[in-house]
Amino acid sequence: MSGKVITDGGELLRVRALLRAAGRRLVFTNGCFDILHVGHVRYLQAARELGDALLVAINSDRSVRLLKGAGRPVLNEAERAEMLAALASVDFVTVFDEESPRRLIAEVLPDVLVKGGDYALDEIHGREEVEAAGGRVLALPFVEGVSTTGIIERIVANKKA
Repeated sequence: MSGKVITDGGELLRVRALLRAAGRRLVFTNGCFDILHVGHVRYLQAARELGDALLVAINSDRSVRLLKGAGRPVLNEAERAEMLAALASVDFVTVFDEESPRRLIAEVLPDVLVKGGDYALDEIHGREEVEAAGGRVLALPFVEGVSTTGIIERIVANKKA
């Protein structure tokens, strides 16, 4: 697995402190990223452009099942983390086990917190903590017609055909 994948919470906070000391702006986003697709890639590229380093926090397999239901995730957390870490736009990846990333966001306190445009600002977990610390919270444009659920539905439909 890539050295960009941070599995230790203490290491994550050390990386954050080093970025802050160097005056570098940390962008944080989170999600399941179950099947990586062009919508994810475009979104992560746009997120990275908002700062000097991008941290992607992915839901653990357990939390994906809680959020998405049986049969998900399609790819396990180690595979998802490795694929995301391989992207040029992603500087760091970590896995969180809760349904909400709020605790992790409150610990890391990124300079910029982003989610996809399918979220209203008041629905973004961690918004209050980031804004209270002087950070920005943004919803980036959603890539229409591209989703993991849609990909799965097309695969199932093609299998039946």
